[in-house]
Amino acid sequence: MKNLSILVLEDEPFQRLVAVSALRQLGLGRILDAADGAAALAALDTCGGVDIVLCDLRMAGMDGLEFLRRASQSALVRSVILSSAVEPELRQATHALARCLDLEFLGDLGKPFDIQRAGQMIERHKRLQPTRPAPSLDQEPPMLDEILLGLEQGEFEAWFQPKVHLQSGLLHGAEVLARWRHPRRGVLSPAQFLPAMEAHGLVDRLFWQLFQQGLALQQELARDGRQVNLAFNLQPHQLGDGDIATHVGQALEEAGLPGEGLTFELTETGLLEAPAASLESLVRLRLMGCGLAMDDFGAGYSSLDRLCELPFSQLKLDGAFVGKLMNQPRSGAIISSAVALAEAMDLSLVVEGVETTEQRDHLLALGCKLAQGFLFSRPLDAEGFRALLAESARDQ
Repeated sequence: MKNLSILVLEDEPFQRLVAVSALRQLGLGRILDAADGAAALAALDTCGGVDIVLCDLRMAGMDGLEFLRRASQSALVRSVILSSAVEPELRQATHALARCLDLEFLGDLGKPFDIQRAGQMIERHKRLQPTRPAPSLDQEPPMLDEILLGLEQGEFEAWFQPKVHLQSGLLHGAEVLARWRHPRRGVLSPAQFLPAMEAHGLVDRLFWQLFQQGLALQQELARDGRQVNLAFNLQPHQLGDGDIATHVGQALEEAGLPGEGLTFELTETGLLEAPAASLESLVRLRLMGCGLAMDDFGAGYSSLDRLCELPFSQLKLDGAFVGKLMNQPRSGAIISSAVALAEAMDLSLVVEGVETTEQRDHLLALGCKLAQGFLFSRPLDAEGFRALLAESARDQ
C-alpha cells in the first residue's frame, strides 16, 4: 500500500486521530487529514489529489457531499470510503451520488473506525483501479474497411462466460460474448468495435458468425455425449426480422442439435423498444425448445408487464445489485424479491457480477442458485472453455 495516498475528512478531532493512526499501521504511503471540505480541497489542490478519501458527511461549513462534488469536478479523488453515522438510506444515496460523480465507491465503513474493514476496502481500490495506460493510436476506433476485413477473415471469435451453480460451483452453461482477435492490436473487447458495427449495420453478420462457432462447439461436445447450454445476445432489431426463428431452426437442423441447448438473452430496455411483431419470433424460438432470458433485469425501466406477456424462461439480475449488496441492505431485499418472483413464475434466475466469496455466500443465503462473474471465471476463448468443460466433466 506504499504507493497509495488517502485523505481523511473528519470534523471530530479524536475520530480523525484514530483514523489517521490506524491507516499508518496499514502502511499507506501518504496520509492527509482535514476537518472540513474547504480545508480538504485546499490540501488536494496543494498535493495534486489522492487515490482515496475517507469521508464523513455532516460537518460545519462545506459538508462531505459538496466536497465530493467539487473534488470530482477537479479530478482530485479517485475512490471514496464513507465513514459517517447518518441513516442507512442516506449512506445508500451517497453511494449512488459517488457513482454519478464517476467516483469508485469502496464501501461504507460507518463508525467507529474498523481497521480490518478499512484495509479490505483499500485492497478493493487496488483491484478496481488499475493504472490506465497512456492513450495510443491503437486505441482509436477501427475503420469500417478494417472491420469488414476482420469479418471476412474470421477474426471475430466467440468467447464464453460460464454460468455456474452457486452451491457446487459446477458448470451450468455459458453466455457467448464477442471478441476480435485483431492481427495488430491483440484481443479487442466489444466496447472497442461494437459501436462502429451498430452504426454500419453489421451486428447481424457478427451474430451469425458467433452463432455458427457456438454450434460447432456443441457438435464437438455432442460427439462425446456432452451438452452445454449456450446463451446468445439478441438486439431488438433482430427480433423484428420475422425470419430469425426460421434461420435458427435451419442452423440447428443442419448441425443435428436440439433447440434446448440454446438460450437467447434480451435486455430489458431493448424489450421496451421492440415492436409487437417481435412476439412471433420469440414464441417460435420457444416452440423450438430454446430458452429466453430477460437480461440486466432491474437495470432499466422495469417492464413487469412485458415479463408477463413474453415467453421468458430465465431472468438475469443485473450485476449492479450484487456490487452494492455488502454496502446497501436494500439491495439484498431486491435480490430476495427477484428470487421470489422467479420462483413464482417458474423461471430460472441467474445473478450476474459475482466477484467475491462474501457475495457468493450472501447470495446463497438469499436463495440464489445460479450465477456468473469473475469469482468463477472471466470470459474464455474456445480453447480455455474446452479445458473448463473437461475439468467440469471430471468433477461431476
